Amino acid sequence: MAVAKLQVSVRPFSRSFVSSARMLEESIRAVVEAKRYEQIPDILTSSEGSHHNPNPFSFLSTFPENTSVKIVDEILQSFTPIRPRSRPQIAYSSLLSYSLQSSNPLPLALAILQRTLRSGCIPVPQTHLLLSTAWIERRSKSHSVSSILLEMQDIGYAPDGGTCNYLISSLCKVDKIDEAVNVLKGIGRAGCSPDLDCYGSLIDSLSELRITSSIIDTLNEMVAIVGLSPRKETLVKALTALRANKEIWRAIEVIELLTNEGVHVGFECYELVLEGCLENRQFILAGKFVIEMTKRGFIPYIRSRQKVVEGLTSIGEWELANAVRQRFAELRS
Repeated sequence: MAVAKLQVSVRPFSRSFVSSARMLEESIRAVVEAKRYEQIPDILTSSEGSHHNPNPFSFLSTFPENTSVKIVDEILQSFTPIRPRSRPQIAYSSLLSYSLQSSNPLPLALAILQRTLRSGCIPVPQTHLLLSTAWIERRSKSHSVSSILLEMQDIGYAPDGGTCNYLISSLCKVDKIDEAVNVLKGIGRAGCSPDLDCYGSLIDSLSELRITSSIIDTLNEMVAIVGLSPRKETLVKALTALRANKEIWRAIEVIELLTNEGVHVGFECYELVLEGCLENRQFILAGKFVIEMTKRGFIPYIRSRQKVVEGLTSIGEWELANAVRQRFAELRS
């Protein structure tokens, strides 16, 4: 008896839900046909829920592709003067979802994404997967990175750092690291210079996976070729990955590269590498590294200082141990 009541109560709710969704789509379609696009954000905000299913823009798929692209472009243009800029957030989200799940998602989805990011809005999390899937599918048809990005120009847009960074971040989040590297290398040919966020997203992901050769190559390109300085958090992640792989020599080489290029390397990075030397019982390397560290004005933690001296004496490196002690004495530490 209880089951029967439950079934009866569900049916009106389902009919009501379908009816509401249909009414919403009809409302959106009406303002689109009247070209009163500025009303769309308020219509979507006032409707029930912030995530609409089915998508209120699904009717656009019934139009020829050129027509639907033109309509979306007009909608995006109409949102530009709206304040606050985040007011069309639900509309951006719905448009992006509609585009990414269409039969030909790119380049329109990239244009919508660009407008979304420039408005200060954050796409919903599933956008990373949908965008990565659409990108990989297009790339599988032998399209180059630059050619796909430059298709945005055909609909009146141009690739920028924010859009490219989000694409790289999306590929990294679904473990398409090789393709993220390809995108980073290819966006320059699309007239878009990779920025700090582009490199940072890639290095962070490479560090999580401990792909150290690619970490070093990317850092070298970022610093020595492009002239960008990695953020402290990114550098710590990179050196932590090298330490975890017991590649202490390479970690020291990274620090030398950065300092030679005029990049500030903080105390945390030096201490991290020093601890890696001690963990691997590379006491001679630790002693020499400590002296260089102090030349930069950094004094290791007392426990690290003791371990360096004790480690050197334990292997009979008295001269270097005394030099380290003398250095600490000079610094009154």
